[in-house]
Amino acid sequence: MRDRAGLIIHTLRLSPGEDLRLAIEAACDQLMAEKDCQAACVISSVGGLSCAVLRYAAEPEGSRLEGPLEMITLSGTLAAPGSGGVHLHASVADAQGRVTGGHLMPGCVVRTTAEIVLALLPGWSFVRTLDPATGFRELVAGRRP
Repeated sequence: MRDRAGLIIHTLRLSPGEDLRLAIEAACDQLMAEKDCQAACVISSVGGLSCAVLRYAAEPEGSRLEGPLEMITLSGTLAAPGSGGVHLHASVADAQGRVTGGHLMPGCVVRTTAEIVLALLPGWSFVRTLDPATGFRELVAGRRP
């Protein structure tokens, strides 16, 4: 569905056992190819996870959190395949309400459902290039000709 601003809105409903990050990546890769789009973002998300893998700031590896967990937030940018991929952050709450957040890694398993709303951004391009100042591949956003 295209909204008035030209965004292409797509909803995903993931099922128990699916890997949250891998499912989002696969859906975006397919949608971007179908719609000739090179940029997208997450605009809404809710759901439950049986476990999550989050990488905390300045840590080289992800940390596994056992559930049940409620996904509180999910945000990020998604580039077309071959352009640097996805950059997603999430926060989850455990059964006692403690919230933990970080970089979303593969291994986050949907427990009940995950409802994700994506916006594809026609006319925009997201790529990730090495930034000498940070030492990381950082987002470069631009308008497509």
